Amino acid sequence: MEPREAILKISDAMNAAVVGQQDVVERMLVALLANGHVLMEGLPGTAKTRSVKTLSHLVDSQFGRIQFTPDLLPSDVTGSEIYREQTATFEFQPGPIFGNLILADEINRAPAKVQSALLEAMEERQVTVAGETHKLPELFLVLATQNPIEQEGTYPLPEAQMDRFLLYVRVDYPAGENEATILRLVRGEKSGHAADPLPKIEQQVVFDARRAVNAIHVAEAAEQYIVDLVLGTREPQKYEGNLPKWIRLGASPRGTIALDAAARAHAWLAGQDFVSPDNIRAVAPACLAHRVHLTYEAEAAGVTRTQVIEELLKCVVPV
Repeated sequence: MEPREAILKISDAMNAAVVGQQDVVERMLVALLANGHVLMEGLPGTAKTRSVKTLSHLVDSQFGRIQFTPDLLPSDVTGSEIYREQTATFEFQPGPIFGNLILADEINRAPAKVQSALLEAMEERQVTVAGETHKLPELFLVLATQNPIEQEGTYPLPEAQMDRFLLYVRVDYPAGENEATILRLVRGEKSGHAADPLPKIEQQVVFDARRAVNAIHVAEAAEQYIVDLVLGTREPQKYEGNLPKWIRLGASPRGTIALDAAARAHAWLAGQDFVSPDNIRAVAPACLAHRVHLTYEAEAAGVTRTQVIEELLKCVVPV
């Protein structure tokens, strides 16, 4: 089976299991193909955890879940050295971070030290304990969730650390017409009438797909459009309208890199061998929203980061 065919089968299976969240599924597959991490924010019960677990069932992978709480320690994430009396030596016991698909559930409920331990592993793809470095698996994807409505007992991610996530995905309620479908789906699962699971694809298929994504052509005009979008977040005063009032700080070069990688993955999923402006626009909100810092005026007016990027896309047009 060709890599694209296998990935599209995963997409169909996820959309069948996570009803009404097509954009979320697409963003997760883009992150998988672009070898980046995802920060998912949404209200309880909007299938954030279900979507991650469904993906883990479709890829031959080790799934790890970390439920973040205020009393969590960094060693609960990374692992620790354990003394073995039989041999009188210390042995490293890997933590749940040593998996392929890691669900960091309610990441904003853990204190800064724990968040830093996770984010360091995400960036460096390795963990250092007691002076010894341990490599993480080649297939390593963190999908972190946070609840936007409960702030008591939480430790919001610093904006600089949010930059470590390739994509920010806002998970909304599904459309009303999907509610009955969700009801029947869950009822069928509980009664044992769920659809037969698809065979898991090998990790090598994901690696082959990533190589194909990296080979997608990005023309000079498309590159310039990516750069113009990022520069637009840094120099909003060049544009009329609300951007100068809304943006305090713009995206870093990491945003440029993320937008390029995600646009290529989006184009590959669509069966294209080149990146078009439509691919860039499709992934721009997920790549740039969490990298834009809002002014106090924008926050007071209830403007969201996604709204800011949508306004940016209206102002910045491809050459």
